[in-house]
Amino acid sequence: MIEGLQIGKVAQETGLGIHAIRFYEREGLLKPPIRSEGGFRLFDQNSVCDLKFIRKAQELGFSLSEIRELLVLRRTESQACSHVRDLLGQKLKAVRAKIAELERLQSEIQSALRKCNRDLRRLPARAEKACPVLEELGRSNGNEEA
Repeated sequence: MIEGLQIGKVAQETGLGIHAIRFYEREGLLKPPIRSEGGFRLFDQNSVCDLKFIRKAQELGFSLSEIRELLVLRRTESQACSHVRDLLGQKLKAVRAKIAELERLQSEIQSALRKCNRDLRRLPARAEKACPVLEELGRSNGNEEA
């Protein structure tokens, strides 16, 4: 009898969904598992370790392409530390850029909210004809409606 874990058990152990596991297999991130006589996938412990690795790498923001590269480096057991360090440096740079973009967005939203609050205090609710923020958004899209 062939031994291995069926996909449901692997999903439980790795915290991944069955569809995600099949996807990683199709994408070549995971070697194709052996099959039971009934056609069920049977995963070995190395595959489970690879899936946990893939999940953690995705949590760190690595793309599938980058994860594929990391898996190759991991499997070859070569001196890959400097290459992984470079990948991490690139990822950190991208995260910092995203944080800066989110901070800019936060500032714009706070400014728009302050404008709304200020305008609503000035005008009674019944006298409000149009939201100035909506008008401004319309202008920024090139729609000069008045």
